[in-house]
Amino acid sequence: MKRNISRIIGVGIIMLTLSCKTYTIPVESFKEQMKNTNSSNMKDVTVNNPLTYGSISYSANNIDRIIVVDKNGNSSYLNNSGSIEMRVTHKNGKKYHMYFDTVILENDTLKGGRSRFVQSLERQIPIDSIVKIEIQDGGKKFNYQN
Repeated sequence: MKRNISRIIGVGIIMLTLSCKTYTIPVESFKEQMKNTNSSNMKDVTVNNPLTYGSISYSANNIDRIIVVDKNGNSSYLNNSGSIEMRVTHKNGKKYHMYFDTVILENDTLKGGRSRFVQSLERQIPIDSIVKIEIQDGGKKFNYQN
């Protein structure tokens, strides 16, 4: 019985790892793509709350899709959505997580929301201190509502 549970857990971990395709965005490309995002041109959006039957409203950037690079170096587009997550690696090795649709670049500072549920949890990182940007669809069921 213990062996079966271990196998099930192992297969589950492998499935989770394979289902979340991670892309990178070179910092210079990110800066170029985000140059027209700032707090003055945010849009109000509403997503479903997967934990309840309610919804969550917040301000999102105006990016429809972003150019990303896969692990083989191929460029492709990733459509922006409420479930896209971003991981930024700082020069000191620390990693910071944000939801991509909340991210803006303002005065050479990257600003973004860390939580859907607590809107005041915002991270601010100087763009010149970033060495790596990774992005993926985290599979969370945050879908935009009309």
